[in-house]
Amino acid sequence: MRFLSLQSHVAYGYVGNRAATFPLQRLGHEVWAVNTVEFSNHTGYGAWRGRVAPAGQVAEIVQGLADLELLPRCDALLTGYVGDAALADVVLETARRVRAANPRAVWCCDPVLGDVDTGLYVRPGIDRFFRDRAMPAADLITPNHFELEHLTEGPVKTMAAALAAARSLLRGPRLALVTSLRRADGPADRIEMLAVSRHEAWRVCTPLIGFEVAPNGTGDMVAALFCARWIESGSPAEALGAAASAVFAVLEATRAAGERELQVVAAQEALVNPSRRFVAEKV
Repeated sequence: MRFLSLQSHVAYGYVGNRAATFPLQRLGHEVWAVNTVEFSNHTGYGAWRGRVAPAGQVAEIVQGLADLELLPRCDALLTGYVGDAALADVVLETARRVRAANPRAVWCCDPVLGDVDTGLYVRPGIDRFFRDRAMPAADLITPNHFELEHLTEGPVKTMAAALAAARSLLRGPRLALVTSLRRADGPADRIEMLAVSRHEAWRVCTPLIGFEVAPNGTGDMVAALFCARWIESGSPAEALGAAASAVFAVLEATRAAGERELQVVAAQEALVNPSRRFVAEKV
């Protein structure tokens, strides 16, 4: 498959396009990475160098791909962090152009807003952009637990609440993938992911791996892996199990190495053939 990925880029570490591109390539897919920022490292370190790509530059690169008549060959569009309103418009226009060129192309929209340990870290209005404009037009949305609560403006403490919140966002998307779910009525030493459609849902549960500083980029990686597996198999349950198994293996390798950054390269074989496999179950 061929993925067009509009996400951030860092020289050091694995977030955004760096977290999505290599895992997809390791699965045998082509990735056309368009970088929306060029930073030395992710902002979780508190200091970084580099700059946000002007929206016009991102649009120009997409136009260059269109000039090569590549958009009809695009099987999926991946989008993540959006820095400002101008880039938001470019994301929507890119989705429109990809869909016009290939109506079968899947848009996986990761509504990057924040996390439980950081809170909201995007500019004002970006949450409304995702909720009102981007997600209703996407095929697959991938909020984490914090983002699900923020987008639906309510607490998600139970499985029933998680399912109801996810389905409330399916005003256009066929499927929601909820990552990093920690609920009060779930096991304390486990973490879950949910794949939710309008009428069905599946969950996968993996051991919670403790880190002194949690690695960034896990959500970016799991969104890409799940999207690829879903398109390949057509099965949300199969995609959920495969993505969870691969991500768990990378996190295990990261903890074993004592590193802060995801050990995507060191654990690359597990992206394809994880030693421990988790199976999704219907909810």
